[in-house]
Amino acid sequence: MGFKEHVIRVVKQIPQGKVTTYGTVATLAGMPRGGRLVGGILHFCTESNDLPWQRIINREGFISTKCLEHPKQAQKALLASEGIEVSDDFTVDLNKYGWFGEKI
Repeated sequence: MGFKEHVIRVVKQIPQGKVTTYGTVATLAGMPRGGRLVGGILHFCTESNDLPWQRIINREGFISTKCLEHPKQAQKALLASEGIEVSDDFTVDLNKYGWFGEKI
């Protein structure tokens, strides 16, 4: 199984009402420092794999997407619908909502 498949498995494990970081997903999928690759995989594989892309944020707890297909406002709304508080500046409290999973 390749890195992409591991990323997909990790992302599917993130519980509703929790968030994690690109770097955490990369580490759990077996490639520390592969956070940018996780972003690319999410961009191209979200719809075809029904991934909860909204649950991935950056290491500071900030919604950092720049994708026109998945804008910050949409991610904020999806997270809010799961009960996750997102500040006006698109930040989530990782201490409160963070999920740091298990390596697969």
